[in-house]
Amino acid sequence: MKKTDRPVVIWLFSGCVLIFIMVVVGGITRLTNSGLSMTDWHLVTDTFPPMSEAKWEQAFEQYKQFPEYKLINSQKDFTLDDYKFIYFWEWFHRFIGRIIGIVFIIPFVYFLIKKRLDRATIKKCLILLGLGALQGFFGWFMVKSGLVDNPDVSHFRLALHLFTAFITFAYTFWVGLDLIYPERRTIHPLRNLARYALVLLLVQIIYGGFVAGLNAGLVHNHWPLMSDGEFLHESVWLEKDSALLALTEGKSGVQFVHRTLAYVVVAAMVLLYFRSKKTTTDAHQSKGLRLLIIVVFSQFALGVLTLLYGVPLWLGLLHQVVAFLLLTNMTYVLHRLSK
Repeated sequence: MKKTDRPVVIWLFSGCVLIFIMVVVGGITRLTNSGLSMTDWHLVTDTFPPMSEAKWEQAFEQYKQFPEYKLINSQKDFTLDDYKFIYFWEWFHRFIGRIIGIVFIIPFVYFLIKKRLDRATIKKCLILLGLGALQGFFGWFMVKSGLVDNPDVSHFRLALHLFTAFITFAYTFWVGLDLIYPERRTIHPLRNLARYALVLLLVQIIYGGFVAGLNAGLVHNHWPLMSDGEFLHESVWLEKDSALLALTEGKSGVQFVHRTLAYVVVAAMVLLYFRSKKTTTDAHQSKGLRLLIIVVFSQFALGVLTLLYGVPLWLGLLHQVVAFLLLTNMTYVLHRLSK
């Protein structure tokens, strides 16, 4: 890495850390059912939470006009303090998003003025800024779906929001790696296999969003079978009228795909690891592949435990965190196998 690129790499990796924190807070927001607490979005005026009791009462009264309160929380002893709790997590999630925007834009302009970015890196950074803007839009698009009739966000929009966050993180990490390892190298024979493994992982992440959006982890809490004696539970085909809908909109079907695809992801990464034993790999590639095996099996075990225990907050959150680490590891491995 060039000495002049070090500040740029630190900037990019700081963005990675912030995206990671944002996704973790987003997971808490989802698992605590806090995502619909803020019923409107303003770029400036809701940067900070209400600063007086009167403002809190006003926000609470506005929240009462929407389906989540009318259909769910009005049936409980739901107080202003309860509302403050769920409001905090959604506000914090949005606040971190604002911080990420500042952290990306201001240093980017500074590095442009100081001519610290070459043309290729400038193009990549513009893509990153576009992904960040798209992520913010998808967040608003997701929340909007839960403020109309159904007091829950669309699982498709939730998965899209989550997927874009993971992609933004991975691409930011990749751009940083390009600066750390600027040398040109011969493409490794295992690169295509690593690409397939990454695609499988990304599909699994999308289905993780489906599971979260549908609360599909709360059904069929058995392993390795979906119930006693059934690998494929009959309810998979009973929930929807077609196979496509059953596997993308039904709780049982979505869980079946997610839990089954986990085996495929593990198999692809194990295959990648053992294939690497038959080819020449450098120290970075070997370390990345060894760590990949450890992380993927850890993630698989966490997925099983999360299912068996009915998605407790800490396990669901840890499962999401390790998914992030797995994507980071997979991105690094692919980068080291690529030109």
